[in-house]
Amino acid sequence: MKNTIHTDGKRKQAVARATLRTGTGKVLINGKLLHSLTDHLTKLRILEPLVLCGELATKVNIDVNVHGGGVNGQADASRLAIARALVQYDGKLKKIFNDYDRLLLVADVRKNEVSKPNDSKPRAKRQKSYR
Repeated sequence: MKNTIHTDGKRKQAVARATLRTGTGKVLINGKLLHSLTDHLTKLRILEPLVLCGELATKVNIDVNVHGGGVNGQADASRLAIARALVQYDGKLKKIFNDYDRLLLVADVRKNEVSKPNDSKPRAKRQKSYR
């Protein structure tokens, strides 16, 4: 077991970097305690890997810096970074996380489709009228 573990997670435009150290179970997101987040669903989404790892969550401190994207993208990026850090700390968690949700360890690579040239939309071009 290493003293400090650095991992990262990405989702759409959001990038999260997590630092895991031995400690008392504190989880900081951009310098604020996880439990002080106002959006309840976002909080639960970030907590998923910590709930799955059980007692180990009380033995480590996790500090996550996340930027870019929106609220849900940042939550998924943070969740991915935390899960990867916990797996590096204790390899037995890999099977538990994969059985629960594969996206805890594997990044979701989908992004927005780029807009077409001379058009404001990413999908079908505008119809051309000859009459």
